[in-house]
Amino acid sequence: MVYLPTVLFSLGEGAVLPLIPVIAANMGADVASAALVASALVVGQLCGNIPAGWAVARIGERFTMVVAGIISMVAVIGMALAPVIAVFAVAVFVLGFCAAAFGLARHAFMTTRVPLAFRARSLSLLGGSFRLGIFIGPFVTAALLQIFGDEHAAIWFFLLCLAAMVALVLLGPDPERTNPEIPVSSALAEDTGEAVTGSIPTLERTGVLRTMWRHRGVLGRLGAAAACLSAVRSARQVVLPLWGISLGLDAQTIALVVGVSGAIDFALFYASGQVMDRFGRLWAAMPAMVLMGTGFLALAFTHDGDSAVLWFGMLAAVLGVGNGLSSGILLTLGADVAPKRHPAAFLGSWRTLTDAGGAIAPLIVSGVTAMASLSIASGVVGLIGLLGAAGFVRWIPRFSPPPGRSED
Repeated sequence: MVYLPTVLFSLGEGAVLPLIPVIAANMGADVASAALVASALVVGQLCGNIPAGWAVARIGERFTMVVAGIISMVAVIGMALAPVIAVFAVAVFVLGFCAAAFGLARHAFMTTRVPLAFRARSLSLLGGSFRLGIFIGPFVTAALLQIFGDEHAAIWFFLLCLAAMVALVLLGPDPERTNPEIPVSSALAEDTGEAVTGSIPTLERTGVLRTMWRHRGVLGRLGAAAACLSAVRSARQVVLPLWGISLGLDAQTIALVVGVSGAIDFALFYASGQVMDRFGRLWAAMPAMVLMGTGFLALAFTHDGDSAVLWFGMLAAVLGVGNGLSSGILLTLGADVAPKRHPAAFLGSWRTLTDAGGAIAPLIVSGVTAMASLSIASGVVGLIGLLGAAGFVRWIPRFSPPPGRSED
């Protein structure tokens, strides 16, 4: 009941993600416009975080997930039946809005119920649950395309996954009752240097804007580096399908390449949690950003070469390794720096900032592609990745010290 709803949601989302630019192109969009449509998903996530924090604080994680699932079903039907590209883009935006609510509900639940000693591993498992769906989804898409020959089959598959998720959350045991929150007094021990046994309650009593101002130091420093990571991740989901389209590959081949990248990504998710809990958050975050940054930079030089398709597959795998090593980092860092009382508003602010990076990246890809080329857009994303790596090196030791040291 903690991880399975995430698997179901991400399985359907993973089946649809590689096809959003493809469907947009089939509806008449050029490469830059297809990137813009794909960016509607992360823009929706950005816009959904603050309302999601409000919903989680008032109706709880379980019912937030149910409401988000039902609205997502409406959005998916809209994607399948969209007569024009504008309607399709709006449906993608609404889906992203609901994905933010779903993700925040899971994040708040884990933050309040997982002891600090294995927080990173638990949140990496949560990230791994998402990655499992993203890994399997493209292969499901490839199979559905082989059987039905229509990209909309993956959209209807997503609808079935959402229906199963909503039924599971409504009819299954309530994890909010079976997994009690860790007492506030235990969480407050973190501030005094005493033995740490837990985290924090989710009731929100501070406004989001006030919370953002109060914590502007950590949000403007560590949060900015986290936003760079989110930007690179988001760009990967857009650039890889667009790169395949620009090379003339069919939708099935693109789905397979994205699926292989996701398989590598999924294989490394628990290793990330182990590294973070044993050696500190930096030793997972920095290598991940360096790998993804250099991967995008290298990809920028391969488009017109004789072995462009081979390089596409190889560098998609490199990006998968980098993304896998970053599994759970944003969730863990957000939980680390959240206030010890009433973190819902802070987590909404944190996710809004990180999702802002994810929302801006596809817009950057679209704009640079329109003005120059997809190759230059890939290079720009690579530079953002290296900038984020430098930010993590500077700010993680200050705000999220290694194991064995008390938190600031």
